[in-house]
Amino acid sequence: MKASDLPRLAEPFAPSDVEWKPGATTRDKTKGLAMAYLTSRAVQQRFDDVCGPGDWRNEFQSGPDGGVLCGISVRVDRADGTAEWVTKWDGADNSQVEAVKGGLSGAMKRAAVQWGVGRYLYELPATWVRLDDRGRFAEPPRIPREFLPDGSSPASAGPRDDARPEPTPPSRGRADGPPQEPRTRPVPRSGQKRIVRPASSGDGDGRPAGLAR
Repeated sequence: MKASDLPRLAEPFAPSDVEWKPGATTRDKTKGLAMAYLTSRAVQQRFDDVCGPGDWRNEFQSGPDGGVLCGISVRVDRADGTAEWVTKWDGADNSQVEAVKGGLSGAMKRAAVQWGVGRYLYELPATWVRLDDRGRFAEPPRIPREFLPDGSSPASAGPRDDARPEPTPPSRGRADGPPQEPRTRPVPRSGQKRIVRPASSGDGDGRPAGLAR
């Protein structure tokens, strides 16, 4: 890849590629501090898209205290026509769950940050988000517009501050009660005379419509 393309590694990710987990929680466990992170697959896809599958690679080594080190190398084409492999390293401890797998994943993502991948996530403002009964976020955390890729839909980052609920259409019937059933004309019983009154003309004098005054 060209050296001029390296800044593309640091571009923001789509909100759908950003994962979240609660950090610190309030005493009553109703809100959690939103911590953003990327999956290893999202990191790999970013290197594939920017560098090309054949122009980057990773390698792992044992860490000094039982953890793991990861080096991500990128083949960089220089302006003079030469090319070289540039490697950046970082490491992580083995995780408590799936220790080896978690350590490899964590080390790779840290090494990717050395290249700028997802580094902007460390600059997101601290946000407390409501938690459900199982300790998970009850709603997706919101990403400020300045941390979204160009052309990203604002709706994908959460509801807008100026959003208004759609007005509820008025119900038929009384405004202060449930909808009323439509009135039906009473049906006379057998043998009872039916009285038909002319309709009002609507002019307030009660005269039948169409009759001269």
